[in-house]
Amino acid sequence: MKTPILTSVVALSLMSSTALADGHLMFAPGEGGFGWDSYNAFADSTDLSGQTLEITGPWTGDEKTKFDAVIAYFAAATGAEVSYSGSDSFEQDIVVSARAGSAPGLAVFPQPGLAADMASQGLLTPLPEGTSDWVANNFAAGQSWVDLGTYADADGNDQMYGMFYRVDLKSLVWYSPEAFDEAGFDIPETMEDLKALTEEIAAAGETPWCIGLGSGAATGWPATDWVEDMMLRTLPPADYDAWVANELKFDDPKVVAAIEEFGWFARNDAYVDGGASAVANTDFRDSPTGLFEIPPKCYMHRQASFIPAFFPEGTTVGEDVDFFYFPAFAEKDLGAPVLGAGTLFAVTNPSDAATAFLDFLKLPIAHELWMAQGGFLTAHGGVNLDTYADDSLRAQGAILQNATTFRFDASDLMPGEIGAGAFWTGMVDYATGASAEDVAKGIQTRWDALQ
Repeated sequence: MKTPILTSVVALSLMSSTALADGHLMFAPGEGGFGWDSYNAFADSTDLSGQTLEITGPWTGDEKTKFDAVIAYFAAATGAEVSYSGSDSFEQDIVVSARAGSAPGLAVFPQPGLAADMASQGLLTPLPEGTSDWVANNFAAGQSWVDLGTYADADGNDQMYGMFYRVDLKSLVWYSPEAFDEAGFDIPETMEDLKALTEEIAAAGETPWCIGLGSGAATGWPATDWVEDMMLRTLPPADYDAWVANELKFDDPKVVAAIEEFGWFARNDAYVDGGASAVANTDFRDSPTGLFEIPPKCYMHRQASFIPAFFPEGTTVGEDVDFFYFPAFAEKDLGAPVLGAGTLFAVTNPSDAATAFLDFLKLPIAHELWMAQGGFLTAHGGVNLDTYADDSLRAQGAILQNATTFRFDASDLMPGEIGAGAFWTGMVDYATGASAEDVAKGIQTRWDALQ
């Protein structure tokens, strides 16, 4: 028999909205601005006393600690015994355990590709009927998340296997509010505005952008993100999907045009700190430092939500540096597309407890509890944005809420030899002077050789 909610949660935490118990930021029922009504209704209707649920995924360290705090509320509501194990070798481990018939109930996949492969091999169980409709109606850009979680089964039939949970955001431009204010620059609302601002900054004798593609053996990947964002801003989502699937060829004029949109920014000496020749040679971790120089060596830097980890020590996001949405072309009328990544839950060993946990993930509180701990973004449309840990995360969450289309990083979905090979090196070639047509043709030739 499950333990009453209040008693269980208080046993796990202190009776305070700011209490830190065993490393878990925990809140007693009714506190914290969370969705307690739906949580209490879920608890009243779900009794899993005596049942166990094992979950595995890529989260370790601090991320595991935060997810354990979320799991505690599911256990308190249902009476189930739940355990989560994280591993740096998750991708290998889950395949081995699934083929051996010893997989846990649920697995957390860091990208759709592996989940799609396992679904095609019959190693995943389709999500309960109605899940796709629920996601479409309750997530921002909901159909995008349905599409990203839908794969062909062993018979070639499309079914929904994955429900997304934690999301990463890539369509961001970082800037110094103080530098913008002193120069009188306005935040651009469209891609046309962003290009005009770039020209305005250069005309004033300043440098608009810092761009760096260096990343050791992975050099080139930051440029693939630029191109992916440009694909979403110049073409309908269906074309982006066709490109990922090699149905729209890399050397198609549409793709070449998106590469050249990146080149408009990166291949102009007046637009980039150090000139265009510095782009390929500057490490991506060092490239944003120009924002913080006095006077600034650049005014803008396009990079994902993780880049503050490489800002100078003591930098405060929202004060010393801030961000805005990498905007869409007004003339293209493609809405507000967002590029990113994310983790999804899939059933690797079906049970009542696994199904109930998926129902739990539909509740706002399953997201809000991690939102309050920091390091978490979600596309769930029902969450209270006020529960985000800080204003920066709240603003990024709002960008996700306003997205009309979300697409996963294309290079992560392409075959490794392309997405983490030819695409990376091709972008370095392009940044150092090769034509977009030749680069695109070379990448496509490599892809054709894989067939």
